[in-house]
Amino acid sequence: MKSSILNHQLWVATLLCIVSWGSYGGQTDLREISFYTEEYPPSNYLEDGVITGHSVEILLEASALIGEPVNRDQVTLQAWPASYSTVLTQKNTILFSTNRSEHRENLFKWVGPIVDVKLVVLARKDANITVATPLDMAKYKVGVVKDGIGEQMLLNLGIPRQSMQEGTHATALLEKLMKNRIDLLVYGERGASWWSKQVGIDPNLFETIYVLDQGSIYYAVNKDTDDSVVNKLQNGLNQLKQQNLSGRSRYDEILDKF
Repeated sequence: MKSSILNHQLWVATLLCIVSWGSYGGQTDLREISFYTEEYPPSNYLEDGVITGHSVEILLEASALIGEPVNRDQVTLQAWPASYSTVLTQKNTILFSTNRSEHRENLFKWVGPIVDVKLVVLARKDANITVATPLDMAKYKVGVVKDGIGEQMLLNLGIPRQSMQEGTHATALLEKLMKNRIDLLVYGERGASWWSKQVGIDPNLFETIYVLDQGSIYYAVNKDTDDSVVNKLQNGLNQLKQQNLSGRSRYDEILDKF
């Protein structure tokens, strides 16, 4: 009888150890993750050599709330195509700020939403260009960020690739638009205005002539990365969005800052 009780106790202890390992020991710490982003203000950009923006600050504070604070040194800022390719193929990597589209849905795991965005078609005001339907853009030279959500959306809408001119950075495309080397630019509305000011171009010279999409941006997690990473970061983000007694949240304060 004593032997039976002892064996039962050993079995229970072993089971508890397995559960404990599955719940804690087997998880990947957020401090082990490599994050990749691009210059896409006000979400993520360099200011005086420091990576900042509302998506960056939300990441840092959300991770701190769950006890695994991410350091800025874990974040690499580079051209979008390189970041996209890296996170698509390498485990324990996260890409942001990423539009969650139908094309990308099964390519990544997702944490968010971070914030709502508007993807638009911009033209010079003095060009007097009107676009009634997406296919109207096929007769123009359209600037797009290589592998960006704008390029993918235009292809899905049937715009031929030969109508597009790819660029790796918004500033180069804005300068082309300014010099009439392209007719249209597909980009985030707020981001385009911010970048225009950075390169000394008056954003009032451009106008939004078509809204392609209104959605949200997310943290896109490499598919082979452990689900615990997704769950913990989502939990931290949810906590950050919780309102205090004043009806505001730390999340709201970060967005207001940028």
